[in-house]
Amino acid sequence: MSSTFARTQRVLKRRAAVWTALAFMPALAPAHAQNAPVATLPSISVSGDADPLTLLESTGTGTLLGLTPFETPASIDIISNEQLRERGAVTVTDAITQAAGISAMRHPGNGGSSLSSRGFTDSNSVAQLYDGVRQYGGVGQTFIYDPWAVDRIEVLRGPASVLYGEGAIGGVVNVIPKKPTRGPIENEIQATVGTHDTQRFGFGSGGALDDKWSYRLDVSGNHSDAGISLGGSRDAAITAALRLDVSPALNFTLTQAYAWQEPTRYFGTPLVDGTMDYSLRKQNYNVADSKIIYRDSRTELKAEWSPNPAALVRSRVYYIGSDRDYRDVENYAWVPGGMIQRTGYTEIGHDQEQAGAITDATFDGHLLGLANKVAVGFELNRASLKHTNNSPYSGTSLVDPYDVDHGRFINIAGTTPRYRNTATQYALFAEDRLMLTPSWSLLGGVRYDHIDLKRRDLVADETAFRTTFTNVGWRIGTVYDVLPTLSVYGQYAQAADPIGSLLLLSPANKNFDLSEGKQVEIGVKQTFWDDKGQWTLAAYHIRKNNLVTRDPNDPSLRIQVGEQSSRGLEATLGVALSPAWRLDLNAVALRARYDDFSESVNGVSVSRNGNVPTDVPERVANAWISWKFAPQWTASAGLRYVGKRYADAANRLEMAGYTTTNLALLWEPRRDLSLALRAFNVFDREYAETAYYNQTQWLLGEGRRVELSANYRF
Repeated sequence: MSSTFARTQRVLKRRAAVWTALAFMPALAPAHAQNAPVATLPSISVSGDADPLTLLESTGTGTLLGLTPFETPASIDIISNEQLRERGAVTVTDAITQAAGISAMRHPGNGGSSLSSRGFTDSNSVAQLYDGVRQYGGVGQTFIYDPWAVDRIEVLRGPASVLYGEGAIGGVVNVIPKKPTRGPIENEIQATVGTHDTQRFGFGSGGALDDKWSYRLDVSGNHSDAGISLGGSRDAAITAALRLDVSPALNFTLTQAYAWQEPTRYFGTPLVDGTMDYSLRKQNYNVADSKIIYRDSRTELKAEWSPNPAALVRSRVYYIGSDRDYRDVENYAWVPGGMIQRTGYTEIGHDQEQAGAITDATFDGHLLGLANKVAVGFELNRASLKHTNNSPYSGTSLVDPYDVDHGRFINIAGTTPRYRNTATQYALFAEDRLMLTPSWSLLGGVRYDHIDLKRRDLVADETAFRTTFTNVGWRIGTVYDVLPTLSVYGQYAQAADPIGSLLLLSPANKNFDLSEGKQVEIGVKQTFWDDKGQWTLAAYHIRKNNLVTRDPNDPSLRIQVGEQSSRGLEATLGVALSPAWRLDLNAVALRARYDDFSESVNGVSVSRNGNVPTDVPERVANAWISWKFAPQWTASAGLRYVGKRYADAANRLEMAGYTTTNLALLWEPRRDLSLALRAFNVFDREYAETAYYNQTQWLLGEGRRVELSANYRF
């Protein structure tokens, strides 16, 4: 009780500081700014219009300079709000995987959010941001679940440490929420019912309160059942933002968000004699009193100041809190006699919090007589995670695979706080774009990260270790406009990944360095048909070293000498074939390999050189087509293909590739009302999405689901 009270006090103090800062901001604004005309923000309608050309939209994820994807020497996808609405993804992860080359490998151990990109996997290699801010060093992103409050999703593929620090060799996904807007207040309500006892609700409201204040409020809640025992899931979220336009040059935005989840308590299905028996698809082998609960909150105060048309200064302070509780039996194995043996009775608590500040400034000017744009900035944050558990996770039981007696949780060791990891980080970064000619630009960036990590043993009440990590990430690239609508680009980048999640780093790994990655990428981007279509093509090669591998001379020890690489092609196409037809396609083909990697087999080090890394599909493709066949009716269909993956480094356990099909029918009887009937995985395809930490235990994808939604705007 005392620890909970102390934690609550810390949270309230931080939030009070942020709210107090907002109260004083008008007084801190420059005098000339207070007397300036009030800014006018663009009004944003909630109605669904034609998709814009995302290659020509400004993005804050690919660079610090506010360039468009067409101007950036990198692969960037933007999933627009129109696409989110039309395709009706149930979760943010579902929406993210509609981008080229992104596949999901979600399970409860990673918060259900981990991704794979360009041959690299998990939150240590594919970073996830919420409105440009990263929850640092933890185990996945549990905050944002429902796309209801999301305005757009930006996906930057390839090394991104130059922008966001370590842990982004595979790429970065930035989930951008809806923001306060000018114009009259507009409201929206949506209700959904569906199979598997599904009920969903969303309410959104936003607009101008007067000539200085505007707001945005989004509330959502979901309940569903995965069609398996103990398969129920529930979640709720609220996001509120208040913006003050002091002048056209200065504004402040305060955002407060809360989210709560109880996801499905499913840890996978065990293989039967080395193969998946899909007759077990609807069985769940967890205990009856199992639980998974995520509680997340975010508070942020952001300021933007443009003292003149050539300068922009942005600054934000924030607090992130995340509490996660698990009580489950996590490991299942088929044993002779046709029973399921359950081990790993695991109770874990994560008490994670992070406070930080980010400031950057962008300037337009000239260098050596050439047009030049430069950005500089710094980041400070302090993140800590208290780990409570019942290690060594003892307990064993047997259950019938088809008639499961779930039983109760077994806790032998007792659950107590074990350790706290605290990371203090600062970073300095800069980026520059020089226009060598009106058609040819050169872009370079660099970031220095310094991380001090401390582990406190809460049982012995002493410091277990202290260590420091540093890294310099950088990239240089160029873009050449062959035509006003056609550009070619190339870039070289260096980045770094941690050895596991830093806030969970164990004493055994404390002396390892960050893994290092290098990438070469070339590509082509074009808009065509009078801006009715766009296409991109990218080729890349990434090499990552300093993997942790077994010591060939002593398989009981680990050393840091391993290496893996990937090379591939990515293609996207989006085109309005006519006023009634639209087509979106993307596809990826890559070759991912362990170049230098060994693992211990019965105490002997065995090389896995030349094998495909675990959970990496080498073929991924998406297709979406929509047809407005009548003035008020639109039909659409989507296909998703994910190629085979391996559950083990030996490449003996193959998870087969799969294709799923989604269909939707939208009717808009009035301008303010729409009804949508959606079917997901309509052919009820049986497939494994990912393997759990236990390579013979796979998490099966969700079966067919049908939902009916009504959306009303007023």
